[in-house]
Amino acid sequence: MSSKFKLAGIEMKYFIPIFLVIIICTALGKLPAGMLGALPLMIVIGVIFDFIGNKTPIIKDYLGGGPIVIVFLSAFLVYYNLIPEKALNIMVNFTSKESFLDFYIAALIVGSILGMNRNLLIKAALGYLPVILGGVVVSLLLTGVVGLITGYGFLKAIFFIAIPIMGGGMGAGAIPLAQIFSESFKQTPTELLAIMVPAVALGNALAIVCGGLLDKLGKKYPSFSGNGKLLKSQEEIVEKNEENKKIEYEELGIGLVIATTFFAFGSLLSKFIPVHSYALMIISVAICKLLGVIEPYYESCCSKWFNFVVKNFTIPLLVGVGVAYTSIEQVISSFSLIYFILVWQFESFIMPFIIILSIPLSTTGAFYALYGAGLSIDAMVSVGFVMLAGIVVNNAIVLIDFINLRREAGDSKNKAIITSGRTRLRPILMTTLTTVLGMLPLMFSNGEGSEMYKGMSFVVVFGLSTATLLTLVVIPVFYYLIDDFTSMIKKVKLKKSK
Repeated sequence: MSSKFKLAGIEMKYFIPIFLVIIICTALGKLPAGMLGALPLMIVIGVIFDFIGNKTPIIKDYLGGGPIVIVFLSAFLVYYNLIPEKALNIMVNFTSKESFLDFYIAALIVGSILGMNRNLLIKAALGYLPVILGGVVVSLLLTGVVGLITGYGFLKAIFFIAIPIMGGGMGAGAIPLAQIFSESFKQTPTELLAIMVPAVALGNALAIVCGGLLDKLGKKYPSFSGNGKLLKSQEEIVEKNEENKKIEYEELGIGLVIATTFFAFGSLLSKFIPVHSYALMIISVAICKLLGVIEPYYESCCSKWFNFVVKNFTIPLLVGVGVAYTSIEQVISSFSLIYFILVWQFESFIMPFIIILSIPLSTTGAFYALYGAGLSIDAMVSVGFVMLAGIVVNNAIVLIDFINLRREAGDSKNKAIITSGRTRLRPILMTTLTTVLGMLPLMFSNGEGSEMYKGMSFVVVFGLSTATLLTLVVIPVFYYLIDDFTSMIKKVKLKKSK
């Protein structure tokens, strides 16, 4: 029985009839309203997408697998109007208006916090908390600084990119955080998820790659690794709780009641404290855990309820997030057209990242120029930024392309970089000087209508001047570092294949 192919734990001889009944009801407009119709439709769609994501190369290894595919493919079904309007409204209403998302998050927060081993946490806290908190603070600050330099914004970079990535991926990170941040930043959860989902996907990919490298390092040098343990004495602490793992149906009901009560308590507190109810719920549960207010039996009930909900309701929830909260138009707009053109041109996903680095180098000079001149961002300034991006990217392409040509001709990496810098210096400077000199009359003009073009000229002149100087230094350095990193990845894969 265990060797038979299953979806949602159901053999195909049963799953196919279930799938057909749900799809026919959906197509004919006979899908029941509310949970009765939404859950089966979301489950049959979700388990198929989950299977695709977990079997697709690259996606399953580097981009998060099933969860990411469920969210995006569900959103694409909405984008291309492949879901009948009545069925779509049923799923959207069930996820948002009928509080399915709140129900899931209540189980997630309460069960995950109360399910932690208190003795283990207390013993490990003194050693781990300073390291963990220090790492988190440094990561947040670095992300914020990059956001500040690129013009995206210090706080936006921290709250919309760094925290969702570190918060636990889609289910435990982006989804609840979009709800929490929506009130503070005056944006809808849909708008926030459009920013967070690509960030989480890329963060997953980088984390998986780094995790694989660290795993290799731990196996080569066992003294660096704890093999998944917080403490050497962890087995003794965990063994005491093994007897509590057997699940009774009554315990699931107890966990449900406690989780939903904590959610209600958070909502009650939000009436008196101007903080999101999710945040207040988290604080309330954490205080109860630290003070030992709740007996271990009831904590165990909440943990078992949390595991039950995560096991059975995560897939339909992700479908709900895809149809109700993920806008494909906004997700697409989060990616740069320049990036995809460069991917096609270089037939690589790595080289474009190096080239795109030239854009923030240019915007730094442009923003300082606008600030110093007391100019605001308007339509013509935006046109200037578009022109600036195109020119500086072209300079980076000239530089990187020649490096690649020299390496193909047999030069070493160091020699190719030095030769490229010397050979391409003149055309890059000529492009910069002709553009800057052409913009100077607009920048210093005081004639009628000159104000319209003044901001654009400041952006191009100062942005391009800054980018040219920095590009000739920064781009070759990043090329060298990233090429070293990709070479190391290839060596690891080669050893693994052998």
